[in-house]
Amino acid sequence: EADLVESGGGSVQAGGSLRLSCTPTGYIHSSSCMAWFRQVAGKEREVVASIHTTGGRPYYVDSVKGRFTISLDNAKNTLYLQMDSLNTEDTAIYYCAADRWTPYANSCPSAEYSTWGQGTQVTVSS
Repeated sequence: EADLVESGGGSVQAGGSLRLSCTPTGYIHSSSCMAWFRQVAGKEREVVASIHTTGGRPYYVDSVKGRFTISLDNAKNTLYLQMDSLNTEDTAIYYCAADRWTPYANSCPSAEYSTWGQGTQVTVSS
């Protein structure tokens, strides 16, 4: 089973940008969902954005629409999350995740994600 390796977290001032990257170290099914989640201490982990490996319309949680962009570079086998116009409420640990197999892109927001990265801290200061 694949592991996921994340990078790109860090500290930034409000209004700034960061780009997270996630690379599987093993096999990811060619028809799978991949997603970015985030978690703040004391709160449940929430899905931020998801995308299907075959394409289709990505999903975004309302709070990041218009500011975050999820993308998948199949040639580089890397998932990205471009985060612009960051605000303090975006401060969290961000996790990359993948499921085993999903045939349809519209299932990605609620897919059962079974493979997770180690998480990367994003801190936005005012």
